[in-house]
Amino acid sequence: MIDRALMVRLEGYGLTTAEIHYYRPDAPSLLNLFVWQDYDLAPDFPVLFDFIDYWNRGIEGALHSIRIVHDQLVRPAEWRAARGDFRLG
Repeated sequence: MIDRALMVRLEGYGLTTAEIHYYRPDAPSLLNLFVWQDYDLAPDFPVLFDFIDYWNRGIEGALHSIRIVHDQLVRPAEWRAARGDFRLG
């Protein structure tokens, strides 16, 4: 079985982290922080924007700001299949 994280990274996805600051529904003058993380495609971030749409529809806390960080360490162009056996000892 192949790991989901490896498969999505080979398709161009990278680990995306979003710091979401929102106003607390019970105390609108206070901000709270929610950290969201998933694999997503930069620069369009369709998975993140689906989550933000869900937030706007189903969660009472109004959004204040969002900071996005995206990891692109492994890309499809960097992956190569290796052939051979390596024996140690």
